Amino acid sequence: MAPRLPTRCWWQFQSHTQLSTLTRPRTSPPSLLLLPRTTTRGVKYGWSTLSPRAKVTRFNQVTAGLPKPTTGPAAALERRKNTTPVRAGVLAVKKGMTAFMGKAGARIPCTVLQLDRVQTVANKTRAKNGYWAVQVGLGEKNPDNVTAPLLGYFEAKGIAPKRELAEFKVRDESGLLPVGVQLLPDWFHVGQWVDVRANSRGMGFAGGMKRHGFKGQEASHGNSLNHRTIGSLGQSQGGGSRVYPGKKMPGRMGNQRVTMQNLPVLMVDNDLGIVVVKGCVAGPKGCVVKIQDAVKKPPPPEKFVEHTKKALEERFPDAAEMLEAARKRHLELKEARKEGRIAQLLAAGVKEDAPIPGDASVVY
Repeated sequence: MAPRLPTRCWWQFQSHTQLSTLTRPRTSPPSLLLLPRTTTRGVKYGWSTLSPRAKVTRFNQVTAGLPKPTTGPAAALERRKNTTPVRAGVLAVKKGMTAFMGKAGARIPCTVLQLDRVQTVANKTRAKNGYWAVQVGLGEKNPDNVTAPLLGYFEAKGIAPKRELAEFKVRDESGLLPVGVQLLPDWFHVGQWVDVRANSRGMGFAGGMKRHGFKGQEASHGNSLNHRTIGSLGQSQGGGSRVYPGKKMPGRMGNQRVTMQNLPVLMVDNDLGIVVVKGCVAGPKGCVVKIQDAVKKPPPPEKFVEHTKKALEERFPDAAEMLEAARKRHLELKEARKEGRIAQLLAAGVKEDAPIPGDASVVY
């Protein structure tokens, strides 16, 4: 229970009590008269001791000529519009490094990246997924090592199971690609700037000298069995007697996502299926890397983008029809699995084009 206030504190409310229509004894002040005198400003309600000129938000007002701040998925896509590539990228396998000899005799180190049956698997749309993206697959995988839901996912698209899958966000719906088409190295052109992303080599558990480049401690003068240790981790007093977060210490080294930006393309070969980029790329030989148009450089010319799209249409004119046929086969096979006729169809040795008794038409 709150303590009672002294009598001298009630004289301020005497005038208010006379004007009030409430009929209450003066010994107990009305609670309604206390409400206007309760503070409505404070740190919780936005009160600050800083001067108006010191407030950061004074520069972000609509009256200063800035557009009205917006929120939501559409506004987020609009903010990232300039930093989102116009078209999708590809997946490749790092084969190793070599050297190019320039016209002036300069030795240019470069990395060879090979495309292995790179196909588009799916499209992500703004209406259904909240953003635009293209899902790309690399290589092939033994169906025995693929789960049943994923087998059905590839079966509905008429594509063999892929070794790796990755998404590439695009700026708008014009960057979407037909499902099932194959992307060749000529998707890029010589002289173009690309970003290559991969996981770095895993070093395992490493010490401070190898992981962070520490120089180590003295070899003599009283040092005993602490030549490669990192030394003190912090203060014993004055700093909280604790180790600060982010302190460089021994731990796992490598196996982190590394992006090499603005690498020029030196060579493109469809026969070998390779893309040669200048410089080094993270990861060991045989790792999967992602190649996409550079974010910090201008996008490829519109004529080149249109040329690559026309080349895809000419190489795969029946992509839409094949996708629709694969979806129908998937539904038919789904019914056949429910009825338990898959073993019977496999025993009969049904071919892809041969009619199947019942609803199914092909066995994956």
